This record gives sequence, C-alpha cells and structure tokens, in this order.
Amino acid sequence: MDFLDQLNNTQREAVTYTEGASLIVAGAGSGKTRVLTYRIAYLLQQGVPASRIMALTFTNKAAREMKERIWKLVGDEARYLMMGTFHHVCTKLLRPEADKLGFTRDFTIYDTTDSKSVLKAICKERGLDEKIYKPGAVQARISMLKNSGVSPAQYGANTQLLREDREARMYEMMTVYEQYQVRLRAANAMDFDDLLINTLVLMRTFSDVRERIQTQFQYILVDEYQDTNYIQFLLVKMLAEPQNNICVVGDDAQSIYSFRGADIRNILNFRQQYPDAKLFKLERNYRSTQTIVNAANSLIHKNVHQIEKTVYSEKEQGQPLHLQPYMDDRTEALGVATAIQRQKHKGYDSFAVLYRTNAQSRVIEGELRKLNIPYRIYGGTSFYQRKEIKDALGYLRLAVNPRDNEALLRIVGFPGRGIGETTMKKVSLNAIEHHKPYLDVMRRPEETGLDVGAGIAKKLQAFAAYMDGLSEQSETMDAYAFTEMVLRTSGVMTALALDRSTEGIDRAQNVQELLNAIREFVEQRANEGIDYTPITDFLSEVSLQTDQDENLTDTSERVTLMTVHAAKGLEFPVVFIVGMEENLFPSQFAVKPNEIEEERRLLYVAITRAMEQCHLSFARQRFRNGTFNFASPSRFLNDIDRQFFELQRPKEPGTPRIPSIPSVPKSPITNLQSPITNNQSPIPSVWKEGDRVSHRVFGVGTVLRVYRDEVTENDKIEIRFDTQGTKTLLLTHAKLERA
Repeated sequence: MDFLDQLNNTQREAVTYTEGASLIVAGAGSGKTRVLTYRIAYLLQQGVPASRIMALTFTNKAAREMKERIWKLVGDEARYLMMGTFHHVCTKLLRPEADKLGFTRDFTIYDTTDSKSVLKAICKERGLDEKIYKPGAVQARISMLKNSGVSPAQYGANTQLLREDREARMYEMMTVYEQYQVRLRAANAMDFDDLLINTLVLMRTFSDVRERIQTQFQYILVDEYQDTNYIQFLLVKMLAEPQNNICVVGDDAQSIYSFRGADIRNILNFRQQYPDAKLFKLERNYRSTQTIVNAANSLIHKNVHQIEKTVYSEKEQGQPLHLQPYMDDRTEALGVATAIQRQKHKGYDSFAVLYRTNAQSRVIEGELRKLNIPYRIYGGTSFYQRKEIKDALGYLRLAVNPRDNEALLRIVGFPGRGIGETTMKKVSLNAIEHHKPYLDVMRRPEETGLDVGAGIAKKLQAFAAYMDGLSEQSETMDAYAFTEMVLRTSGVMTALALDRSTEGIDRAQNVQELLNAIREFVEQRANEGIDYTPITDFLSEVSLQTDQDENLTDTSERVTLMTVHAAKGLEFPVVFIVGMEENLFPSQFAVKPNEIEEERRLLYVAITRAMEQCHLSFARQRFRNGTFNFASPSRFLNDIDRQFFELQRPKEPGTPRIPSIPSVPKSPITNLQSPITNNQSPIPSVWKEGDRVSHRVFGVGTVLRVYRDEVTENDKIEIRFDTQGTKTLLLTHAKLERA
C-alpha cells in the first residue's frame, strides 16, 4: 500500500474510509482523480473483488485514464471493474435484460444526430414550421423532459410545460414527443437519455433484476457528482441500496451544466439524503499559484448556495491577475494575440483563450492568423460525427439491427443504387401505416401494397437481401473482419476512392482510419483475454463517445481556443478570459439569482484553469446583433478582491486612454464602471427622454437618455426595449425610427 504515501492527510482519509456513504468535495486542482483512483485501488487491496465495484464517470476519457492508473497500481484485477460513463454502464446493464422492456439485445443507440433526424421527419410529416420546430431545439426540449423524469403522459398533464410551449408557439410539442418515442421503439432503438431511464424502469419494475444488480455491485463511486441530473440521482440512489456504500466526488463550485439538466442540489443536499455520510474537503490546490487561487476564492465566496470550503495553494505567490480594458472587441483580440506573440518562447501549447460564447472566436481567430500564430478550436467536429464515418457505421448498425430506420435512410443512397428520396418517402409512409420497419417493406413490397414500379421493387428487394446477408454474417465474424467485408462489398470504399479531390482523399483516409480503430479495439480486447469481439461491442463504444473523447491527430504546438464550458477539467500555464462584460459574461439570459450564481461558478472554472498567469479583458463596445453596442464591465470583476488585480493600459494605436481602475483601497472594485458613468454629458439630439422608438433588431422601446461618452468620444442613446431589456447603442449606428 505504498501508494498511500503519495497522498496528503485529507486525501488519505478519504481513500481509506470505505464503508457507508461519503462525500468528497474536491476543490479545483486538488487531486480529485488521484483520490478516486486510489480509493478503488485500496478497495481491491483490501480484498474486494473488482466485479463488486462500479465507478461512474462523465466521459469515456476519464474512465480510461482511471482504469489505466488502477491497472498500474494493482495489475490485471482492474480489467473486471465496472467502470465507465453513466450511459456506458447502463448499456451493459440493459442489453442482457432488454427483452423485458420489449427490445432485443442488439438495440441501436441513437446519438444526437440520429435523434434530430427522427424529429425532423416527424415535424415534416405533420406539416410543422421548421423555423419554429427546429430539430436541435426540439431535441433539447425532449432531452430536458427526460432528464427531469417527465414522460409524454406526464407532459400532457403539466400546465406549466404546456404554457411554455404555447409561449414558444410549439403547440404540438407533446405530440412530437409521443411520436418520437413511438418511432424509437419501432426502430428497436434508444437515445442517450433512454439508456438511463430504461435502466431505472428495469430496476423499478423487476425486483429480481434490481436485487441481482444491487447484490453484485456493493461499492458505488461517482465522479463529478455536481453534474448529475435528476434521473442520474435516482439511478445512483437505487444502485447503492440497501448497503449505501456510496462515495461521490465533486465540487459544487464547478457545477456549470444546468442547461444539460445538471442539478447542483444533488451535491448540496447529499448529506440530507445520507445523514450518516462522512464529509471530506480536499482544499489544497496543486495546480495554480497562490494569487490565482485566492482570487478565485474571493469570487466564488459571493455565491449563497455552496458547501463552505477554502481552497489554498502552497505554490509560489505568483503574478497578479491582469485586467485589460479595450476600446472594442477587435482591439481586444489584437491585444490577446500580441500578448501571446510576446511570450511565444513558452510554447504555443501553454496558452488558452477562453470565451463565454462560440461567436467570440471569429475575431480572435482573425487576429491570430494575422500574426501567424497557430491555433486549434477545441471541441470541433468529432471524428465519429463526420459524414463518411456515419455512413460507414450506418451499414454496421443496420446489419445488427434491421429495424434501425435512421441507419437505413442514411445509407440506402450511398453509394447510389437507383433508390431515390421519392421512393424512400413512399417506403417510409407505407411502413408507418402498416407498423413495420422500413426494411420489412423493402423486403416484401407487395405485401403492403407499396406503390412502386417493378424495377424499383427489384432494387428495394436486392438491397434488403444484401442487408439480410450482412445480418447473418455479423453474428459469426469478428468486428474487424466484418467491417472490412462490409466496406468492400457495399461499394463504399470504391465510391470514395473514385473521388480524387483533396476532400475525397481525406474522406477515404478517414474511413480507413475507422478500420484501424476497429482493429485496435479488437486487439485491445484480445489482450484482455476476450477471444471474440462482435461488431455490436464496437458500435456500443462508438455511440457513447463524447466531445472530450476526441483524439487530436495534430500534435504540433497550437494556442487553444474554447468556450469556458469546454475548458472544464483542463489546465494551461497562461489563460486569457475575454469578453468580461455585462450581458456576455454573465450571459444576457442569466436573470434569476441561481442563474447568476452558475455564471459566477463558470468564471471560477475559467480562472482556475490557469497555472501561472490569468488575463481578463473587456471591451467598451462590441459588435453584436448587427450593431455596435456599448458594453459595461462584468459585475463579476467587482466580486474579485482588488488586491489580486493589476490593471493594464491599452497599448494599441487609437485606443483611448482609460483612467486607472485601482484607486479605491482594498476590495472590491466598486468603481469599475466609474470611468464611464463619471464622464458623460448630455448632447443635443433629435431624441429625448420618453420618446418611443423602433429598432430593426430589438423592436420598440422607450428612450431613457442621450449622452456623449467623453472617454470614447461617442454619442450614445440608452433605450429600454419592451422585450429585449435596456440597451445602450452608438447613436450613429442605431438607425432608429419613431414608433
């Protein structure tokens, strides 16, 4: 047990306390992964069989890394751990029992793209306006409902939800939800949310299954517990019963995913759920300098709803946080690029630029390109989301699950075989009318009276016969051999090889890389003692990939650009946080106190990504929604104790001189906005207070005042819009009309 010597006292106590419930509150950079990993290794060394341990994570990458660490500590015993994401573990629990819920063992897992495709088809069939019923918005709404435990039947009885639909003019949302679930079941498919819900339904409905699972897994560990939603909370609770040997690890200060259904109350109320739970606080930060840690503490302590803790660092004091005002977003981007160029000796991988919204990256990318600074956008298109890869996987999915209509629609036209959209629309409508999978109709078109000519009918039957042959072979061939055969006999590889354009070559190489991935998957399983790996195992693994799991093939040094949400779990020596302005950070959509608190937690996450330097900046005006808008510094800058700040003056030509901010002693920075509010004067204007005006973007509103900002020397007008709140616009760009 030498590895225990590598832990500090609190970490060691958390690792060795194994019986009963425990909550490990792990501050930023406090070694959370190490504690979770060592706790599992400690259980194994105490004689607990690996098959009795279940560890739930939020990314496959986290599960792989922990399993590798445990393997190094205890050896081959680690292979028997049930470790993975909630979706991965639920898939393993569901497949052997799927028939109890009316599915086959080889049910398909629909990813977000598949779900949107089904929803788009439903809305189109019902003649719904696609501008209102956008597939992404509808899919997000249904996912939110599922994560909240709301079934279609419960949805129809919830007046608040129905009122929200009416306000959004989505009057048929309940029907779309109902039809979506019908289509999934008809296709022998589950989406990501269904994996969790159906596992919960399985355990609730069948006591023998529940007792068997609870008996098998005597120790439950959950990573990132602050990110769990309502369904995950219920699942964890049921899995841990009756012995309640449950250990959850997380940080309430880093709960930033409420838009995905995460409920911070799960971690805040853990000790109410388990009154005898032991609380451990990991408060030493091993990542950042003392100044960065203290600044982050002063920010997050402004939140009301939190588990009290004081994170500290024993590293060097470090530099103060740099606060930089800019005239506009372009000069901000230039300032960031210039600062990176000055420190490029650190290596471009040392830098990250974090922003609240993806739209902010455009101007930053432009300035980095001008200075020939290489960069990467973190969280781009995943390998498995590329069209050619999804096409190839479509053949594999349909082979193992002939009822997978979405896979069929994707592949039937590639490569071309004379079966067009018009024909498939007829097949679709006919199949829905007769309650059959699409492939059944194609196999025997005469049985359902499909309205197609004899030539088309033969093509449909030929395709169905080909897929039937693949289905038989999928049960006897290993994943690699089967995939290689499918790509060859289907004509996919030939079709890609004929396209000699740069894009075509890239697509062919990507499909070849898919084969390589499957080969490596089979070899890895063989090394673990698994002699036979069917294609269904690989498809399950791929379906559960997350954005964080993407492997970047480009290993050259680059500056990383990403949203703050994407940055969680990462660290960089130097971090730039741009756009620290009201209505941007915090978001203009954050209105309620709990929403503002989450935005504050988001900034806490951003600051604690920095190891050595943290730069924050804001622009006086920003081009948004087709017009330049005056921007006020973020209220969160006032939440950070001013002793941790160093104000920088803009150096770009043409940037106005801004009065120094640190002039009020101690904390907080109460007069951050004073350079603006104290340098304003009324100006003659055709508009006056009380005038009703109309703006082409923001609609109708009432003029509050017109004035000249003497810092920027711009004439501005402040308007309270009826539906968009109060905005301050440049008078020369506002293009107002009388309402």
